[in-house]
Amino acid sequence: MTVTAPAGFEAAGIAAGIKRTGALDLALIVNRGPSQQAAAVFTSNRAQANPIIWSRQVIADGQVAAIVLNSGGANCFTGPEGFQVTHRTAEAAASALEVSAGDVLVCSTGLIGDQLDGEVLEEGVLSAANRLSAEAQAGADAARAIMTTDTTPKTVVVEGAGWRIGGIAKGAGMLAPGLATMLVVITTDAELEASALDRALRQATRVSFDRLDSDGCMSTNDQVTLLASGASGVVPDEAAFTEALTAACVDLAAQLQADAEGASHDITIEVRGAETEDDAVEVGRSVARNNLFKAAIFGNDPNWGRVLAAIGTTQAPFDPYLVDVSMNGVRVCHAGRPDRPRDEVDLTPRATHVLIELHAGEATATILTNDLTHDYVHENSAYAS
Repeated sequence: MTVTAPAGFEAAGIAAGIKRTGALDLALIVNRGPSQQAAAVFTSNRAQANPIIWSRQVIADGQVAAIVLNSGGANCFTGPEGFQVTHRTAEAAASALEVSAGDVLVCSTGLIGDQLDGEVLEEGVLSAANRLSAEAQAGADAARAIMTTDTTPKTVVVEGAGWRIGGIAKGAGMLAPGLATMLVVITTDAELEASALDRALRQATRVSFDRLDSDGCMSTNDQVTLLASGASGVVPDEAAFTEALTAACVDLAAQLQADAEGASHDITIEVRGAETEDDAVEVGRSVARNNLFKAAIFGNDPNWGRVLAAIGTTQAPFDPYLVDVSMNGVRVCHAGRPDRPRDEVDLTPRATHVLIELHAGEATATILTNDLTHDYVHENSAYAS
């Protein structure tokens, strides 16, 4: 089960006709309450899609009754007409559900710069409203309806003490942090105020989606939304809820990493011994965004020199000539010098672990990325078609 696992939620996923393939392309998720508290985090890209502009206004009061998500078009850089399409989408949901349009979030994903057909979206929302269900299949359909280049839906359920968290996510490309990444909807039947949800969500995304850096490309449409129905009647300890929410977000982030466009290696970059956590993140991200390193991993080449060259571009305080680097359990570099022979490293498994020990402090952080492949280049060169 997914977003319909927690009590108080209904969902639907339909083929509205946005995608030329006829695949599912519109999802509607509704919070039936009794509470409709919510929080969201958005891309920090200055170029923001119309749904982001709309949803920022909606979430301001911490009240959300429903969220509409479409794939097949980003509705970004589409001018006033595009914003009107977003507004029309929210109005359609509001009319069908008898709620205020100001309580309806809208998310879009797909190609930037193409206009969406407002009539198609409106009819799709009305159709989805007629198919709303709390059944597991409804949540599964919603998860499929938001997919673009994804090859599989991403879902999660985490059990709390008398309450649940459920979630869906999409994302296979343009996965780089900027407060949040990709499209994610998380539901819970725990009873929490919007302020507590916001604190928990920001803590969870900080160590999950913000640590996923697939290709260094930040989207214009990124949004992670948390909806709480309060239907369980249980008010959880905020720390316990944050821990469970973090587990859900980490799980979804790992699923997104595993489905990254064209990837043949899922690379976990663990940085230890940094002076601060921010330093560890900066060092890990410098490697995750280094195309030479990513190409080497694609070729099963444990080229640790590219790791040192990448981390040397950061401002983090450490001595490059004291750094150790291990790949899949083999320390290939010790104190800035060769250690074990490279041919001892087996990079043929998909799971790849890179350990960087800075010896500059006690802080640590882990970044998730993937390799750079021919398939990634081909898929993105042909994306518009």
